[in-house]
Amino acid sequence: MAKTSVPPRITPSYLENAALHYLERFSASTASLRRVLKRKVVRSVAHWGDDADQALAHIETVIAKLTQLGYLNDSAYAEQKTGALHRRGKGTRAIRASLAAKGVGAADADQALAALAEDQAQPDRAAAITLARRRRLGPFRVSGRAENRARDLAVMGRNGFDFETARAIIDAASPETLTEEDQ
Repeated sequence: MAKTSVPPRITPSYLENAALHYLERFSASTASLRRVLKRKVVRSVAHWGDDADQALAHIETVIAKLTQLGYLNDSAYAEQKTGALHRRGKGTRAIRASLAAKGVGAADADQALAALAEDQAQPDRAAAITLARRRRLGPFRVSGRAENRARDLAVMGRNGFDFETARAIIDAASPETLTEEDQ
């Protein structure tokens, strides 16, 4: 029989330490940190039978304190996450969906995507080329381009690119023509 550990009792100092420990290891939005702390509260309340409302109020206090200290900043998180996803070859639709799933507000997501657009003239096209190069799609494919065209277009669509952008990348004559058009 597996031995389960007893969850600690929820105190403001415990929640603050747990939040800081989590933020040391992971970059997080306010909403995702709130979810992590709520899981701890639910587990503790189920075992100890303490007051859940009081523990949830402690979460909000901890989040307010960490935001005031600058450890939690949704706009900075959105910019960092947007840059990372763009470098991996994700389109703006996929980036926006990922940010929404992490609990980042629409205003912060718009601001991060606007900052990305300031850095590059066509961020979706650049990300699509990156994805095609990484996954060996379209002109980066060694053989079987025609047979795999539909599959390549589907990969591009799942990564947040509109059909026109995906088609332009997949149907390019060679990798060199893609880089020549971007200069």
